[in-house]
Amino acid sequence: MSPQPPRGDTSNARLDLLLHVNSAAMSRTLSIVFLLCFLQLVAAQFQFFDGMFGQRQQQQQYHTGASQWAAHLESISCSQYLCPGTLDCVGSPRECPCPDHEDIKCTIPDAEGEATVVCVRGADECRQIERLTRALK
Repeated sequence: MSPQPPRGDTSNARLDLLLHVNSAAMSRTLSIVFLLCFLQLVAAQFQFFDGMFGQRQQQQQYHTGASQWAAHLESISCSQYLCPGTLDCVGSPRECPCPDHEDIKCTIPDAEGEATVVCVRGADECRQIERLTRALK
């Protein structure tokens, strides 16, 4: 029979074996975590480039404000004159209301018997426009 080592030596050998197994598992786990973090960085980088280059395609797919406005204009039915600022249907351009409620509509007669409409703010502004048109005549 071989002599048995003292009990303290056996527990030290087991402890060394456990530490060796744990350190191998720990290094394997750390390697996997590092690999996953690296893959996430790579994926994030490609998503950045996809967003940067794919954005041009998205801009082409969306309608611009002008095309939406044109589509809205086509959907309004008006057999007379459609005011551009308010989209009101009126008999002639001089009947168009001012776009803002604070504005005052000033009419300036012209040589053809029609009138040009100017929207201004403030009661005195119409008088100033009348003075300017008299000075131009």
